[in-house]
Amino acid sequence: MGRRTAGNLRKIPYLCLANNMITRADIQLVRSLADKRARTETGLFVAEGTKLVDEILRSPLHVKRVFAREGVFAPGEAEIVSPKEMERLSLLKTPSDAVAIVEIPRRKPPYESLAGRLTLLLDGVQNPGNLGTIIRLADWFGIADICCSPDSADCYNPKTVQASMGAILRVGVHYLQPAALLEQARAQNLPVYGTFLEGDDLYRAPLSQEGIIVMGSEGRGISPETERFVSEKLFIPSWPPGRQGSESLNVAIATAIVCAEFRRR
Repeated sequence: MGRRTAGNLRKIPYLCLANNMITRADIQLVRSLADKRARTETGLFVAEGTKLVDEILRSPLHVKRVFAREGVFAPGEAEIVSPKEMERLSLLKTPSDAVAIVEIPRRKPPYESLAGRLTLLLDGVQNPGNLGTIIRLADWFGIADICCSPDSADCYNPKTVQASMGAILRVGVHYLQPAALLEQARAQNLPVYGTFLEGDDLYRAPLSQEGIIVMGSEGRGISPETERFVSEKLFIPSWPPGRQGSESLNVAIATAIVCAEFRRR
């Protein structure tokens, strides 16, 4: 990653480069953003890591503050902090070299643009790491939007942001009542797929390149309220058939398998 010149640096509001002093309030703000309530109240989230922060600086997102070790970014892009200060700022076990405070973007749910493409619906996926991995998978497989039930993990949880590896910048994540989205899909005559033990073999079932793919929670799967909208039930078979192995798959792994098969077709 090369340094950017003064001509193409992104302007960062409120950057206190004159005194370059980090305050206790700065540290308290960053650390408070590990909590969803603070993120909701401030409309801010934290991103860590040189590569991720650099991607954010190049993105349309509104960056409030950037703190970095000396030499990480070009002059004027970040407030320089000492290794000790970075330890106090970082939310990671091993402190990174850069931390950014970023405004949470407002994105419109894709109710009117479901036709002609695949959309993921996560029904109660509560593990932040799993959600981050699924966001990364969606980015890889060209799925532009993920819709989440209100009881799903927060996509701006620091663990989710970290696990997404920058995909959170490119994939729209929306929180809504599943029924609202699925009623729109039904009105547009779009298939709704879901994974169930009693479903059809994923590798033999007919699959479309448009519609909703529903993935359920780690513990209970797809809820009964959401299941009633599912028109195509799918099953990921184990190998060899009939072998008694693991009881279930991690939801992120299951999502990867399902999305890969849709795209393979």
